[in-house]
Amino acid sequence: MSLATRRVGNDKVSEIGFGAARLSPRGVESASDEDRLQFLDALFEEGCTFWDTADRYGDSEILLGKWFKQSGKRDQIFLATKFGATADGLNNSPEYMKAQIDNSLIRLGTDRIDLYSWSIKLLIVDKFKRVDKNIPIEKTIRAMIRYLGLSEVSAKTLRRAHLVDPIAAVQVEYSPFALDIEEIGLLQACRQLGVTVVAYSPLGSGILTGAYKKHSDLPDNDIKRRVPKYSQENFPKVLEKHNATPSQVTLAWLLAQGQDIIPIPGTKNVKYLKENVGAVRVKLNLEEIAAVRKIVEMANLGGFARYPPEYSDNLYADTVEE
Repeated sequence: MSLATRRVGNDKVSEIGFGAARLSPRGVESASDEDRLQFLDALFEEGCTFWDTADRYGDSEILLGKWFKQSGKRDQIFLATKFGATADGLNNSPEYMKAQIDNSLIRLGTDRIDLYSWSIKLLIVDKFKRVDKNIPIEKTIRAMIRYLGLSEVSAKTLRRAHLVDPIAAVQVEYSPFALDIEEIGLLQACRQLGVTVVAYSPLGSGILTGAYKKHSDLPDNDIKRRVPKYSQENFPKVLEKHNATPSQVTLAWLLAQGQDIIPIPGTKNVKYLKENVGAVRVKLNLEEIAAVRKIVEMANLGGFARYPPEYSDNLYADTVEE
């Protein structure tokens, strides 16, 4: 199967990508290498050729390296990985970046990384920072390879970075459940600069798939139990469309937001992989697109914090200027 394409930089990539975090979860026993490599075979066969990982996703980079060696199909994959997140917080120094590029290349068994991003993902640490404000972005991005990406930066920082070295993509949570980038000017900045939006958690971390129908369905240790907008009264029913699952409708809604949006849902189950890819066949009309957004507005999802208060202060923060 082949999927329609969208662009990252000058490269064409599948319109639905794959986020590899769940394939190698930290602190949780993973499936066997054989099973996970077979999953990657299925991923490729479904036409999904934009793969996103990170140096902090367990053994994800090593696993992908094994698949590249076994399949010989590295050239057919647009490979994205990230650096910056460590067990002690964030390290965005130029020296650390250079070292991590080398380490990632070794683990991935490749001589190039297509999209290398400064990762500022959420970490549960004592001294959490969303952005390392002590390191100017200008210093961090000078040691770059093919395409440069950023993750959940402010519009201001994106514009500053883009002046130094063109930014190809910004990775950010975006879905009917998370519309922050529309409200803070980040989506507008991306479009003005020609920067692709790579949308992680496009299914609301399970909320929009129907996996969690009420607050008590969440595991006891799930951070979403502490997040205001995951509280019981804010679990709306997702629109069900003709011969489509809620997940497919949600992904179809996101794809309909523009050719510059690429969702990267994550799964380790071939059944859900096929379901996600099947979203490309769901074509929502303008009324249906508006209806999904209205459900969000009626549930007031956009008015709730995505993370607990102690973490939210550094969302979309600016780095210091030289």
